[in-house]
Amino acid sequence: MLTFSKDFLWDRIYACWLGKNIGGTIGTPYEGKRELLDVKGFAVKPGEPLPNDDLDLQLVWLRAMDELGPESVNEETLGEYWLSYIGPHWNEYGNGKANLRRGVLPPLSGELNNEAWKHSNGAWIRTEIWACLYPLQVEKAIRYAFADACVDHGYGEGSYAAIFVAAMECAAFAVNDIRELLAIGLSKIPEACRVARSVRLAMDAYDQGLPWQEARARLVEDSADLGWFQAPANIGFVVIGLLYGEGDFKNSLLTAVNCGDDTDCTGATVGALLGIKNGMSGIPEDWRGYLGDRIETCCTLYGHGRFPKTCTELTQSVLNLLPVTLRVRNIDRYNGAAPITLGDANDFSGLTKEALMGRAFADQLGARKPHSYRVVNGLIAALVELDAEPVITPGGTLSGTITLQSPLIPEPQYFELRWLLPEGWRAEGSHYLFVTQNREPQTQLTDGKFTLYSGETVLPMQRAVLEIIAVGRPMPLYVPITVLS
Repeated sequence: MLTFSKDFLWDRIYACWLGKNIGGTIGTPYEGKRELLDVKGFAVKPGEPLPNDDLDLQLVWLRAMDELGPESVNEETLGEYWLSYIGPHWNEYGNGKANLRRGVLPPLSGELNNEAWKHSNGAWIRTEIWACLYPLQVEKAIRYAFADACVDHGYGEGSYAAIFVAAMECAAFAVNDIRELLAIGLSKIPEACRVARSVRLAMDAYDQGLPWQEARARLVEDSADLGWFQAPANIGFVVIGLLYGEGDFKNSLLTAVNCGDDTDCTGATVGALLGIKNGMSGIPEDWRGYLGDRIETCCTLYGHGRFPKTCTELTQSVLNLLPVTLRVRNIDRYNGAAPITLGDANDFSGLTKEALMGRAFADQLGARKPHSYRVVNGLIAALVELDAEPVITPGGTLSGTITLQSPLIPEPQYFELRWLLPEGWRAEGSHYLFVTQNREPQTQLTDGKFTLYSGETVLPMQRAVLEIIAVGRPMPLYVPITVLS
C-alpha cells in the first residue's frame, strides 16, 4: 500500500506545471538556434508567459480523460481529439493528422510518410499529464504516453523518448535521485534505441568529468545523421541539464536551454521534472513571482473546454481526476500493482526502485511489425500487422496477420471472420480462428494470416473491413484496413 497526502500531491503537481511554464517561457525565444547559447533568464516582461504547444496539447488530453474516462482513452480516441481540438499542421503534427484524415489508424498514422519526423520532439514534451494522473504507476503512465505519442510518431524514437520521460516524471513523485530516475527511464525503452544511446552518452560524459559543453558537442556529433529537432539529441540535452545542474533549478534549466536546438522543450521538461521531484520549495521565489500563474495557449481549436487558464486551475483539474486514475482494479492487483490511496501523510515504505523498473512493455512494442495497429471493442482486441505499407496498385496484393485477444471470454472460443471489401476485391485467409483456454485469459492470442487482392480500379483511399464475431456472443468487432494507392 502506497499513500499520498493531498497536500503533497498539490505541491508537486502545481510545481510541475509552474516549472513547465517557466522553462517553456525561457526557452521559446531561442527555439531552433543550433549554436551554444548564453541565456541567463527571462526575455519576456513580468507576468507574460509565452504560449507553448508543450503545455497546450496536454490540456486537450486532460479534456479527453475527463470526458471519456481513463478506460476509454487510447490511441484511437486521442487521434480523434487531435483532429477536433489541435490546430498545428507542422512537422509530425501535420503528418499524423493528414494520415488520420485519410483513415489511417494510430500507430500507423505516425509511421506512414513520416520518416523525417517520427524521431522528433513532439511527444516527449507532453508527458506530464500522464505522470501527474498516474503518480508512481509507471506502467500505466508509459502506456498512456505511448498511446499519445504513437499518433504522430508511430514506433519511432519520438515515442521511445515519451516513454522514457513519462517514466522518470512518474517515478519522481517518490524517487529523489536523478541517477535512479535515469535508470528507471532507461529500463522502459529498448537498450539499442537512439534515445537510450544519447542518455548514456550524456551520463558517460558527466562521469568522466567533461564540461557540459563537451557533452553537448558529443551529442550533436552522434545525432548528426538525424538532423535538428530530433528526440535523441534533445533528450540528451535534458539529461545534461539534470546532471550538470547539480539539483539547482535555475542552473539545470539554463544549462539545458543553452545547449540550443529545441530550447522551449528542453527547458520546459527540466522545469517540470524538477517541479515534481522537489515541489514548490525547489523553484526559486524570484522566478515564480516573475512569471505568475497564467497559462497562455496557441494550439487549441474551439477553446479547450471548461478547463484551466492558470497553473492553479490545471492542478485542481488533475486532482479532481485522481480518485478515478489511482483506483487499482482487481486485475491490477492480480498483476502485482501496489494499491495507492489518498491520506493525511505520505507512506512510500513499500516502494522499491526495482518495482518501478522493467522492459516488458518495450519488448512487447519491439515484437510488433512497424505497420501495425490495434482495434478493440471491449470484448475483442485485434492487432493488425501488415507486411508492408498499406499501399496497393490495380491487381496488387497486401498481406498481413490478425492477432486476436479476448480477455472477457475465459473459455476456448471460436471466432468467425468475414471480409467486407471494395467492389472487385477479394481476400484469402481463415474464416474461423480458435483461441485455446489459458490460465491467464488476458494473454490469450491466436494468429490469422490474410491476403487482400485489389481489383482493376483502385481509388486514392479505400477501406477493407474485417468483421470478427465471437460465436455465441452478440457484439462483433469491425476492423478497418485503410489501403492507399
